[in-house]
Amino acid sequence: MNPTATDCCASPGQSLLSVAQGRERILQAIAPLDASEQLPLRAATGRILATAITSGIDVPPFDNSAMDGYAVRGEDCTGGTQVTLTVIGASFAGTPFTGEVQAGQCVRIMTGAVMPGGADTVIMQEQVERDGEQIRFAAQGVRSGQHVRHAGEDTRCGDTVLAPGVRIGAAETGLLASVGIAEISVVRRLRVAYFSTGDELTGIGTPLAAGQIYDSNRYTLHSMLNRPTIECYDLGVIPDQRDAVREAFRQAADMADLVLTSGGVSVGEADYVTETLEELGEINFWRMAMKPGKPLAFGRLDNAVFFGLPGNPVSVMVTFYQFVLPAIRRMNGENPRDPLQVQARCTADLKKAPGRMEFQRGVLETGPDGGLTVSSTGMQGSHLLTSMSRANCFILLPAESSGVRKGEWVGVQPFADLY
Repeated sequence: MNPTATDCCASPGQSLLSVAQGRERILQAIAPLDASEQLPLRAATGRILATAITSGIDVPPFDNSAMDGYAVRGEDCTGGTQVTLTVIGASFAGTPFTGEVQAGQCVRIMTGAVMPGGADTVIMQEQVERDGEQIRFAAQGVRSGQHVRHAGEDTRCGDTVLAPGVRIGAAETGLLASVGIAEISVVRRLRVAYFSTGDELTGIGTPLAAGQIYDSNRYTLHSMLNRPTIECYDLGVIPDQRDAVREAFRQAADMADLVLTSGGVSVGEADYVTETLEELGEINFWRMAMKPGKPLAFGRLDNAVFFGLPGNPVSVMVTFYQFVLPAIRRMNGENPRDPLQVQARCTADLKKAPGRMEFQRGVLETGPDGGLTVSSTGMQGSHLLTSMSRANCFILLPAESSGVRKGEWVGVQPFADLY
């Protein structure tokens, strides 16, 4: 990266980067963390697996019944319309039947119980008439081997059950427990430092003086960064003073793997920020072909990855989700994946000027016909946090688009995929 004035996002001669181009450049410039830690299984929820997990057992470890019923020999269930068998015992979950099923015999069996020796088929209890130690059922439709779960059907001893880069969720936790894993190696938490700059900003709980506004961006960033894989450091509001800005950048770079700021990254804005970035780091200033979120700074401060986000609150959220979140996932070692997109029909016309991709805020719902519909949250200004609070998705309008008519299909990015 070569920081120059011509790279600046405020330079009118600089070509705009597409969202896809910006994301690709970022992901190519960073690498996953190479440190890990051991955690008990219950403490690993939400973390990223660092090493492959191999099963030391078969799951299930034995053939067992998938139903409450009777364990029989499949060969006894052919050739006639009615079958009569003698019950010689019972197999319960945790208390197997130890004998052997012979011709004309069966064993009462419960779901999950070990299949008795000699039996290979289960007849559901609802299909059986029992009279003392005799059962009768229709042989028609009985398939040999039915309702039996075989040893190793889910996992075999020696199988790789989870590969590195997997996020540990409920299913993964249960899977690891099923093969007896009590502790796993996960990628260490990503350290992220963030702060705001500006003499006009003040903290909540303090009366506003003339010309001041509350600093909402740090609270927004804290919420977006509040993940099991991240350790956050809020460095507060930094005044527009050269020494204060330089010290904040140095402190952030010393403690963090990733540094985030909001506002003041274009030439002509907050000169101390731009000046300090060029002094201490390797920074590119980009103009993104997107709305909101046109200015973006990306680079390094010593060994830390740096993002300078726009100042408007909606722009902060859009650029975080489109650029910072993919970078965080890569640094955490998570398996790469494209952002989820679905198609929905617009409930009203959407206005747009060609030239930049727009991330309009919308409400994704299931329509009366069962299909997906999307509607706008209203005014779309980049200063209007209400447009994000009311939304559950981004409506994706391509750069070349000049708007969408009511009833037309449009791409939608659900917020649920961003958390």
